[in-house]
Amino acid sequence: RDIAQGIAHSRSWHRAFERIEFGKAPVVAVLHGAVVGGGLEIAAACHIRVAEAFAYYALPEGSRGIFVGGGGAVRLPHLIGTARMMDMMLTGRIYGADEGQAIGLSHYLVPAGAGLAKGIELAKKIAGNAPMTNFAVTHVLPRIAAADPAAGYLTESLISAVAQGDDEAKARLKAFLEKRAPKTVRQ
Repeated sequence: RDIAQGIAHSRSWHRAFERIEFGKAPVVAVLHGAVVGGGLEIAAACHIRVAEAFAYYALPEGSRGIFVGGGGAVRLPHLIGTARMMDMMLTGRIYGADEGQAIGLSHYLVPAGAGLAKGIELAKKIAGNAPMTNFAVTHVLPRIAAADPAAGYLTESLISAVAQGDDEAKARLKAFLEKRAPKTVRQ
């Protein structure tokens, strides 16, 4: 590829992964085995990441003379910090499942073979949320986090008012106040 083709190729991955990150529904990823290079970039675009015990993470681009191109340079520093990402790319450092969870690459760590069941369990729980809430969490929260505080506070107030004004939210709050809402069980 020449430079223009390389840019176009990278931008096509940005668009694809933005459809995951800012799509219609929250995405739960189950990480099974190698979560390397572009696979880690895809995982970083997902909202919830469940890692199986034998998952491992790497960014071998540095040793291959290339650079991440699917949005990893934007998303991964938010998850693990710029210094850790630099270390992974410059030295080829590999994180195992335990270390990966400790630094923020996954939200849940489950035994080998249990990832899909946990992913489905979480997806069902998320699907039970009010759609407006899921939209606010996946579309608005990342933008608030990236905003300066004044804009973030205003945006939070606006989406909070929109969410609370939603008919489903009103019905759920009424059920809660009337003690008809399902009890939240800590897991």
